[in-house]
Amino acid sequence: MAKGKGQDWTRDQLLLTLHLYWRIPFGQQHARNPQVIELAAALGRTPNSVAMKLNNFSALDPVEAAREIKGLSKTSVLDRAVWREFTDHHAEVAPESEALWRTRVEGLPSAPADATERAPAGPTEVLATRRTRRGQDFFRRVVLANFGGRCALTGVASAALINASHIVAWADDDGHRLDAANGIALNRLHDAAFDQKLITFDDAFQLVIGPRLREVLSEGELSRGFLAYEGRPLAKPARHPLSVTMLAEHRRAFEIINA
Repeated sequence: MAKGKGQDWTRDQLLLTLHLYWRIPFGQQHARNPQVIELAAALGRTPNSVAMKLNNFSALDPVEAAREIKGLSKTSVLDRAVWREFTDHHAEVAPESEALWRTRVEGLPSAPADATERAPAGPTEVLATRRTRRGQDFFRRVVLANFGGRCALTGVASAALINASHIVAWADDDGHRLDAANGIALNRLHDAAFDQKLITFDDAFQLVIGPRLREVLSEGELSRGFLAYEGRPLAKPARHPLSVTMLAEHRRAFEIINA
């Protein structure tokens, strides 16, 4: 059977394509991209079909329109409906697309294995209730892709050592919890310092170190972990520019804590 030929697109297939759309820039939406080929195989479609659908979504994207990128304008009614659903109800639909990606493309459970509860084993363990941040896995995937899988400050490339840091904390702004413009890929050391407002980034996205951090770290620790990167700019995002408004909000909190 010819892949994708004559087959109507389904909502799930479009959500999977949007999942990829959110992670790759316009110049990579082509049939030779390994990620496009991977998705096409999972959907039973041709890479060219998936690439065309990605470019259909570009035609609906106001951010791309502002860059004078037109995409492919022959979008379907369902294309437009799923685009609106994904963007207007991002907090609900983006996690759905993540679950689909894990099961349909990666062949994994719909949620990470460590998110499930297990019964206590032995007298030293108890069953604890844990609140799960719905959509965090999607956010992490998009943010890390936005910085090429590397820490945006140091260039560290080990995924196990990199977090998707919220500029404005998850608890402080529910409207931007899954917004890629609110995320920076940082290694765990700098992520912790950023989260505690011990460091921040200026208008040029350069690292600023606060006096509180200077007070608690010895000279060697400070030099190796932080002074070596002071004034260094973050790597340029590949897909989603960082929000200067949210960074300014982080700096205001940083100034209060370090006053």
